[in-house]
Amino acid sequence: MTTIVRRLLFFMALIAIWEITYRLNLSYQFFSVMMFPSPGGTLTQLYRGFFETGILFHALTTSIQRIAIGFVLAVIIGASLGILLARSKLADETLGSLVIALQSVPSIVWLPIALMIFAGSDLAIIFIIVLGGTWAMTMNVRMGIKNVQPLLIRAARTMGYNRSELVWKVMIPASIPSALTGARLAWAFGWRALMAGELLGTGGLGRTLLNAKDMFNMDLVIAIMVIISLIGLIVEYLIFNRIEKRVLTRFGLAKNN
Repeated sequence: MTTIVRRLLFFMALIAIWEITYRLNLSYQFFSVMMFPSPGGTLTQLYRGFFETGILFHALTTSIQRIAIGFVLAVIIGASLGILLARSKLADETLGSLVIALQSVPSIVWLPIALMIFAGSDLAIIFIIVLGGTWAMTMNVRMGIKNVQPLLIRAARTMGYNRSELVWKVMIPASIPSALTGARLAWAFGWRALMAGELLGTGGLGRTLLNAKDMFNMDLVIAIMVIISLIGLIVEYLIFNRIEKRVLTRFGLAKNN
């Protein structure tokens, strides 16, 4: 049995349990009938949101645009800071301490300040996405470069590599597996920051979810949660997993199937 079949059977079993629970609730009213969502109602909300009203399509498009911009910025800024901290002892002892301190601060805490600075525009949410992902990317790139095998560095110096060539041709390529881990964490933290920011901000899946809750439309709430989960699965299995396999194969850490 393939992995895909196992996963499909697992999720089908979950949906079946969900449907059984919904029908039992209709019969015995363990929960409020109006508050307990059903698989059929959730599917209906997904169809309406994408093909009739377009609410979910517009919300998803807005969220994807925000996370794409924020994630790219987080990776670029985080990688640059990571290289700086790894190569400069002064920067590591000073700026590195600030990065560690900021890493412990949830990015959503910055949203009120961001809303005031950017006047409630999309830049406020993009700002907290960047903050959510930058520090994880920074620390992973820093550790990746610092953990490069000394043998590689000595070999490169023997071949006449100067300081900049040592960084760009040896250290950075050797730290790519760690950088990939940082990018994966940057995505995860940025996606969570996006959802939290949209709950308090405007537009996107987060705000649509909050509006659905205010209207006591639990089917729509679950539909949005399904979309959020599916986006996470798609990014993990169709993007990061494939990149990871190529990177590991490239560095001889996995078999080339």
